[in-house]
Amino acid sequence: MRLPCIVGLLCAGLGLSAAAQNRTGRELRPEPVLTLEPGPGNPRNSEGDFIRLKDGRILFAYSHFTGGSDDDAASHIAVRASKDGGRTWTQQDEILVPNEGRMNTMSVSFLRLRSGAIALFYLVKHSPADCRLVVRFSKDEAQTWSEPRLCMETGGHFVVNNDRVIQLKGGRIVVPAARHSLPGQDFRPRGEALCFLSDDEGQTWRPGRSILTAPPDSRTGLQEPGLIELQDGRLMMLCRTDLGCQYRAYSSDGGDTWTDAAASDILSPVSPATLGRVPGKGELLMVWNDHRAIAPSLQNRRTPLRVALSRDEGRSWERVKNLETDPDGWYCYTALEFLKDHVLLAYCAGDRKTGGLNRTRILRMPISWFYRK
Repeated sequence: MRLPCIVGLLCAGLGLSAAAQNRTGRELRPEPVLTLEPGPGNPRNSEGDFIRLKDGRILFAYSHFTGGSDDDAASHIAVRASKDGGRTWTQQDEILVPNEGRMNTMSVSFLRLRSGAIALFYLVKHSPADCRLVVRFSKDEAQTWSEPRLCMETGGHFVVNNDRVIQLKGGRIVVPAARHSLPGQDFRPRGEALCFLSDDEGQTWRPGRSILTAPPDSRTGLQEPGLIELQDGRLMMLCRTDLGCQYRAYSSDGGDTWTDAAASDILSPVSPATLGRVPGKGELLMVWNDHRAIAPSLQNRRTPLRVALSRDEGRSWERVKNLETDPDGWYCYTALEFLKDHVLLAYCAGDRKTGGLNRTRILRMPISWFYRK
């Protein structure tokens, strides 16, 4: 599959962001650099991820909806590009992957493999009972792509969030997923968390042995899991629940088996959290809807959006900072890309008027900002 649009994107001109317009002083705080607003024929832009190319360009691919704004509406994967470290971005959407499902194609995860190739993961939804992850590979820096390969051979409805797939130090690729149906079953709101594993850089896949469940009083179960590899080699998983907090589990064998998921002290609504590790420093960075000490009227809303650091591998969190605080806002489905001294953060930034998932925003933030008191 060719990607001729990227050259054209960079030649078409880059939009000038607020951050780029004021380069006389140091960039000391987060700055919005791109906002993807909905419009006619494009009611929703959501769930994206970044990849840095070897020539220094950055691509941002995301779910570009054309058939409505709900999760079952028609959509494809669109892409924008930056050649200046994420300060400015191309103005026009280009199609990276057309709609390959009878319903849609959405929810992107890029991964730079240890071999040097790029893996592009996304969900293909044919029906409420059939939604599975596929992967394509590029060996020429996103100019051409292999044919799609299923990561889940058995049918069913699986949810894999954007920017979720990781490759471990030992080389294994781990996909965290929430299963909402088995073959022949209708979609069930109550999710079960499990991982899909590949030890040959995505050529073959198998499910992990553990299937994690929430307590019986949870209607939604464990949904939208995310992973981080800890310094001692274990994996930590966080899952969204309807129980007021993120549920947490650990794996000591590369995502094959897991401890039982248990409630954490990371308070949040039914909304996912994203984890990353600050390069060169080692602290964990978390982005989530922090629901400590919020007004009761906000308890079911995906606001505020905050970041925090952990110096003890996720056991405690400090330096909590606000990114978005609008009580009518709806902030979720984040993606992180660490640069030399900045980080790019993409997320849904909707509201009651626009629609919760319909607008996507990218912030460019100095890494030093996270460490300031």
